Amino acid sequence: MLRERLSDALKTSLKAKEQRRVSTLRLILAALKDRDIAARGEGKPEGLTDEQISALLQTMIRQRRDSIALYEQGGRVELAEQEQQEIKIIEEFLPRQMADEEIASAVKTVIAELGAKAIKDMGHIMAALRERYAGQMDFGKASQFAKQQLS
Repeated sequence: MLRERLSDALKTSLKAKEQRRVSTLRLILAALKDRDIAARGEGKPEGLTDEQISALLQTMIRQRRDSIALYEQGGRVELAEQEQQEIKIIEEFLPRQMADEEIASAVKTVIAELGAKAIKDMGHIMAALRERYAGQMDFGKASQFAKQQLS
């Protein structure tokens, strides 16, 4: 389903001559095709699932945020703005992302349910969060909140 949304969005953007959107969608589809080929090599002929595609999109967003920080440090504001525009386009294909307060609340709930008491429990906490909130949460922030709770 997500794959079709991406393809349809590319067709629409091509017709509307939206250059930034077209180039971003082509990058997404190229990365998706690469991952599909790798998945077929591992014996998964159907390619990536929607959850895996969402994870790919989140990775792309994270990469762009890292680039923005570097561009801003280097005084390349125009490139940082380009990356920000790409993030907005990519985010259109992800479910609504949880706010910081929601992430903190979810982390507290999981810690309480698991009875986690120390940093060594981080793996179990993060696994539970990924299972419940795949595609909805910034797991980097969730990890920080969990570490704060366990300290």
